Parts: sequence; C-alpha cells; structure tokens
Amino acid sequence: MMGSLHLHSTALGFFFLFLSLRLSHGLLVKPHIFIYGGCSQEKYGPNTPFEANLNAFLSSVVTSASQVSYTTYATGNGSSTPPDGTTVYGLYQCRGDLQRPDCSRCMQSAVNQIGLVCPYSYGASLQLEGCYLRYDRASFLGTLDTSLKFKKCSKSSVNNDEEFFRRRDIVLADLQAGVGFKVSSSGMVEGFSQCMGDLSSSDCSSCLGDAVGKLKSLCGSAAAADVFLGQCYARYWASGYYQEFSSADSSHQDEDHIGKTVALIVGVLAGLAVLIVILSFCHSNGMKQQV
Repeated sequence: MMGSLHLHSTALGFFFLFLSLRLSHGLLVKPHIFIYGGCSQEKYGPNTPFEANLNAFLSSVVTSASQVSYTTYATGNGSSTPPDGTTVYGLYQCRGDLQRPDCSRCMQSAVNQIGLVCPYSYGASLQLEGCYLRYDRASFLGTLDTSLKFKKCSKSSVNNDEEFFRRRDIVLADLQAGVGFKVSSSGMVEGFSQCMGDLSSSDCSSCLGDAVGKLKSLCGSAAAADVFLGQCYARYWASGYYQEFSSADSSHQDEDHIGKTVALIVGVLAGLAVLIVILSFCHSNGMKQQV
C-alpha cells in the first residue's frame, strides 16, 4: 500500500509542477493588455464601400497572423486616380518574441477591440502589449512618425546609484543601435525595443534614437519605463521590476480568467484525491483477501 501511495503522490507532485509552470507562464505573458489607441475625427457611414474594405482588411489580418508576424495591406480600389477614399491602407505587427499562437491570439484581440475603441473611424491605431494594428484611408506606409503616443514611468525610482544608470545607459545604447526587435541586458538592467516593419534601417535608428532620448528625459531615474512613438517603442527595467511594472495594467478579465483557472485546477485535484483514496482502498482490500 505504501508503494501505491508513493506512486500516486509522485504523479500528483508532477501534476502540481506542471500546473504551476502553466500558471506562471500565463501570468507573465499577457500580450492582449491595452496600451493605447488613437482614432481619426472623420467617420464613415455603415454599409459603405469603405466599411466593406475595412472588414476585408480585418478579416485578412486574423487569417494572416497565424502565419506571419507582420504584413501591410492596401485593400480596395487602390488603382483609382485620384484615390476615391474607399481604399484601406493598414498593417499589423506582433512583438518579436511572441510565438505564432500568441501572435494570432493578440491580433484577434486587437481586431475585436479596434472597432470598439474607434467606431466608424476612417483611421485608427491600437497598441496592445504584444501587437499593433493600424489602418487609414490615406497611405502612411513607410512614412517616419516619431510623435509620442504613450509613455509610462514606474513609481519606483533609483536615486544616487551610479551603477544602475551606467547599466541602463549601456542597455539603451544597445537598443538604439538595433533594427527590428532587439533585446539587451547589462547587470541588473534589461530592455527591448522594436520598429515597425515598414521602416528603413536609417528611419528605424532615427526613431529609436528619439525613443531612447524620451525615456531619459521624461522618466529620469525611474526603475522601469516605456515609450511608444508612432513607429517604434523602447522599454527598460531593473531586475525585479518588469512583472510589477507590466502587471499594474492587468484587467479584471485577466483576474477572472485566473480565478476560473484556479477553480478548475482545484476541482481536478479534488477528483484526483478521491481517485487516489479509492485506488488505495481497493489495493488494501486486495491485500487482505490474499492474506
């Protein structure tokens, strides 16, 4: 009987370990968290050619995101001269470290949200933690935009710590020199940056230079900071601050999802416990009958 209980306890231990790893991963990866949104003042009407092209664009984004992390579009009558205003120019991009399934889920969330954030807008952009979606009736593809869209500085600050600032500046210099998605670390400081895929290498460097400059000027001695410009973003954090910094924006939806997950796990574990008791009881009766 002791051998049977040991076997079941070992299996239960592995089950706990698996679930804890799954929960930890789920808490760390929240690509659907809202960062910012922007909407044009001009509105289109329902059942118009522009709406039909916009719906086609959004549908294509959902389909494509399961295969590639970045794509540009010109959906509609793009060959008309002059442009008739019904063409939808757009792009989407996932964060460079996201796996395909996470990218696909993030873009599905962005597509679901953008119509709620910017109903009937001729132009809209939506930045989530793990992906970006934008469309407009005027082409913006390949045009450098370094305007500030969003910034966030941690409440915690690091004062009179020369080593922190030295490490931070090393990371930021490395991020500024990156092209595409870049990850960097030095000592206790880590960070990452990314440009939109439609930027040239020189425009990407220019955009990241502005982003790094704003991180320093706007957030000063913050232990963690985000800056999102029109076509690039940069983030750094001191070790131990990333989870605290990013989890502050977690929605009630996340908490509800986690609560349901925990409830499900408790139910499964309770069922396993009952099964172990039954198996142990049957094993004990079998041993008695043999005696």
